[in-house]
Amino acid sequence: MACLFCKIAKKEIPAAIFYEDDKTMSFLDINPHSLGHSVMILKNHSENILDTNEVDLSNLFSTVKKTTVILQKALNPDGFTIGINHGEIAGQLIKHLHIHIIPRYKGDGGGSIHSAVNNPPKEPLDNIMAKILQIS
Repeated sequence: MACLFCKIAKKEIPAAIFYEDDKTMSFLDINPHSLGHSVMILKNHSENILDTNEVDLSNLFSTVKKTTVILQKALNPDGFTIGINHGEIAGQLIKHLHIHIIPRYKGDGGGSIHSAVNNPPKEPLDNIMAKILQIS
């Protein structure tokens, strides 16, 4: 089966698209968690941030900013939660890189991005830093 977001990008299936350029698009999430919950995608397929080249990432994050401006002007939320579910364990349901913008409103019952997981490391930060520095 072809990728759902690729089909949206090719306009083979409908979506509530409100921003589009030659590389990206923004549309309303079909299962919104708040008023204005939106999804940004690249028109060409890549599964996740690791599979995506730097130019495409730059284009996508530019669209995130443009979309945030549009939503701020149109809906006047009190803030935004912006995030990527990377991999199945993180909740990525569609294997096409996409970014969610969830407008936040006072009293909406949501939490910060930190509420997504609570599994602090059991080893000291110095050990973790040493592992990272071996690679970088």
